[in-house]
Formats: sequence, C-alpha cells, structure tokens
Amino acid sequence: MTAPSLWIPVALSADIEAGTSAGTLVNGEERVVWRDEKGAIHVWEDRCPHRGMRMSFGFVRGDHIACLYHGWRYDTGGQCRYIPAHPDLDVPQTIKVPTFAATERAGVVWMAPDGADATDLSTLPETAEPVRSLFLDMPAAAALAAVTTALPESYSVSATSASTVTLQGNGTTVLIAAQTRDAERSALHMTVTDNADTNARRNLALWATDLRNRIEARSMEAA
Repeated sequence: MTAPSLWIPVALSADIEAGTSAGTLVNGEERVVWRDEKGAIHVWEDRCPHRGMRMSFGFVRGDHIACLYHGWRYDTGGQCRYIPAHPDLDVPQTIKVPTFAATERAGVVWMAPDGADATDLSTLPETAEPVRSLFLDMPAAAALAAVTTALPESYSVSATSASTVTLQGNGTTVLIAAQTRDAERSALHMTVTDNADTNARRNLALWATDLRNRIEARSMEAA
C-alpha cells in the first residue's frame, strides 16, 4: 500500500467538515483546505487575490467560499463570482484563486498539481477511520523514520514510499502519511482501516501521542 510522491497529504478527511475550511503549509507555502456544503473537498492557494487575506479565515456558503476581508466570493473552480461592494459587476475572469487537484483516499485529503490522475492513489484503501495528526518540529523524512523505530505493539511495516508508511497488525491496516510543512516542520496524518474496533483505534491514538512525546524528548536532549 503506497502513495506516489505526486500526491501530498494535507489533512485528515474527518477534520474538514462540510462548510468549513482550514489553513495549512505545504513545502513552506500557505494552502487552504475546504469542503463545500455538498461535501466536495478543495485545496487552493490560501490567498484572496484582492488584498492577500487568507481564504482560510473566510466562510463557506453552499459551493462558494468568501474572503473574510471584503466578502469577495469564489466558486469551486476558484473564480470570483461576486463582489459585495459592486453587486452588479460582471466579475473579470482574471480574478481567480490558484487551485490544485484534490481528492480523498484512506481517510486523508491529498493534493497535487491540476491534472494529476487520482487513480495513482488506487493502492490505498478507499476509506479509513481517523487516528490523529501529529505536528512535529522535524523534517517529514525524519518523522517517518521515527515511526519505523517505534512501532505500535503487534504491528509491522508492510510498505513504504517517499511520503507514507503502511503498518499491518491486529487484522487492520494503518496508513501514516507525511506532509512536509516546511524544511524543518512536518505533519503525520494517521488512519486505520474501518474494520478496526474502538479499542484498536484508542490504542493507536495512545501510541501516536507517545511517539510525539518521544520525538519531543529526543529533540530537547539534542538541544
């Protein structure tokens, strides 16, 4: 179970509810992850073209997202459709937020350049339950390496890629997808296949917390 490096994990699906948005960093650049009220997921540049306000500070209405600053409203293709100060204006097509390909697989939101083929993620399970996301002050590669040296009890590594580690154990599959936030910071998004029972999910969440504590303690010792 591997994921091509073209697709970048940016959030747990469960963390982006319908009608909400969240800001994140991808390779040092600001992105907004938002879900319209029909449930479709979107990943854009986190910037309104008008005055540069973060779109993640705005609000979702139906299948549009509006900037908090002046209420400029954008459709799911990133095109500005309405400017409150000029309600009768036929908005120029040049007023548009840069967008990315976005999809969901294995309980994770993934982004890639527009035109990317989502079937590249077909090696991952279609659905999964969230465990948690860890935000770490270390590069993504080092974070994934830390996972493989401190596996949860009864689990073993079954597959790896540049951005993922897959674990098998207790009749379940755990995906750990690493997001490079910038050169020194990363996020690990963890999910488990939906046949995992409540006890298995709780134990994995506890393991993830312990993993973060170990990494933080190691960093303090190194300092």
